Amino acid sequence: MDQNQPSNTIAPSLPLIASKNRDGSYPSILINSIDLNKMIHLVESNDLEGVTEYVVGEVEKLARAGAHFGALSSNTPHIVFEEISRQARIPLISIVETTCEAAKALGLKRVGLFGTRFTMEGQFYPQVFSRAGISVAVPDENEQTFIHKHYMSELVKGIFLPKTRGRLLEIAHQLKERRLSKL
Repeated sequence: MDQNQPSNTIAPSLPLIASKNRDGSYPSILINSIDLNKMIHLVESNDLEGVTEYVVGEVEKLARAGAHFGALSSNTPHIVFEEISRQARIPLISIVETTCEAAKALGLKRVGLFGTRFTMEGQFYPQVFSRAGISVAVPDENEQTFIHKHYMSELVKGIFLPKTRGRLLEIAHQLKERRLSKL
């Protein structure tokens, strides 16, 4: 399940769609690309029960369509991932936990986090990563404002401006110098 525009949902799914099962068949894939505007409104209103209810309803659509499991491929709904998981009738994969496992496999002890303001201000990444002995560093407030603004106005829409890319790389470099042993 993804909250970005549909084209942002499909592109990362292509390798999975193109992969074959052991018997040579192709997997059935169900994609539910949810309404980003509705999600952002609920989060900005701090209506976490509404976020949970909305996402659980969307996961239910996948379950009714025959999905055996679901994955929230967007960070922001992870604000309430545990509650969504409790209420969903199919198992869910957390990209936060999966990312933590990858960082741990790489031997990282400190990582940087970019995302929406809700993701960078939230505690769901630090909570999961701290259990693995990994600390999470986020940009300062001004940098977070820049990242959130350009994430929402450009990146979500599939727009990748060189000027924005340059500033994001600059922020990553500064974050590494300030807080990280590895980024």
